[in-house]
Amino acid sequence: MTTFLNNITKFSIISIIGLAKNVSKTTTLNYLISNLAEKYKLGLTSIGRDGEKYDVITQLPKPRIFIKKGTYIATARQCFEESQINFEIIKPTKFNTPLGEILILKALTGGFIELAGPSINNYLHHICLELKDLGCDLILIDGAFDRRSYATPLISDATILSTGASVSENMKDVIDITTHIIELLSLVNEKNQEIVDLVNDVLKKTKIGIIDIENSVKLIDVLTSLDSAKDIADNLEKNSKYVVIKGAITDKLLEDLMQITEKYKGVTFLVENATKLFLSKNIMKKFQKKGGILKVLTPINIIAVTINPTSPDGYEFNKDKFLKQLKENLNIPVYNLVEDN
Repeated sequence: MTTFLNNITKFSIISIIGLAKNVSKTTTLNYLISNLAEKYKLGLTSIGRDGEKYDVITQLPKPRIFIKKGTYIATARQCFEESQINFEIIKPTKFNTPLGEILILKALTGGFIELAGPSINNYLHHICLELKDLGCDLILIDGAFDRRSYATPLISDATILSTGASVSENMKDVIDITTHIIELLSLVNEKNQEIVDLVNDVLKKTKIGIIDIENSVKLIDVLTSLDSAKDIADNLEKNSKYVVIKGAITDKLLEDLMQITEKYKGVTFLVENATKLFLSKNIMKKFQKKGGILKVLTPINIIAVTINPTSPDGYEFNKDKFLKQLKENLNIPVYNLVEDN
């Protein structure tokens, strides 16, 4: 796993997100801590809550987060007070969670911790800056199991995605879902700076804007982008080049658009980032095959996938076959850290 670790240390903030519970996300975090804590000053935080002994929903035992002496963490006060580790309180953050204010702490001994970080990205960004100011070489963000965690890559330099048997009992389905999510999160970003500047201006003013080949902008006044297919179709012209959408692009939006008009063909649909895309594989591929183009303003850097071929529900995949087929379907490295541990 030397290549994996060497690739990790090229970045300063790394987020770990999971496609479901029990997909090796915490195992991945522990692997990084155990292999890097001696050489690097680590900072840890999370979006949401993780590291508890038992899953709060299933009540199944969970792998716990083990840190070493000298590690900096940002976690909620209740987690700090219930911890058996000795900590030095570096500073309070004034960011509150259901488990109390988030504190920035330095571990004076090693042991198990529970992480409970902010659910607001701006707060998470601020905490990462604080950890950097404390001299942390590498900051690891533990993503929570829900759609919020998809936003954490926007704060990090790189992202690791964890997947596994608990996503579905059918291995092919897990591979298809994982591949699709990677494709969504890895959509290319718009590189024309003049267009980027126009798009940012549109996003400040309205929900939808259309840019033509001469870089003229038409602003469309809608309450939400979700039901805006007719508004978009009515305003698309032969010289339209970009449709800028502030908000989500959903299956329904693209399906409605494909039924109403063909004027979307050859037009690039731009959203702020891939966390705004709520698209199934079938609809996304259909739209692209018919000539629609999807891009983002802010790219997400997925650097690796980690897997857990075993489900807590009592079934498991053939680990070698699962690893091999994922590698064949993805153009990024895939690792079984559960096996390596």
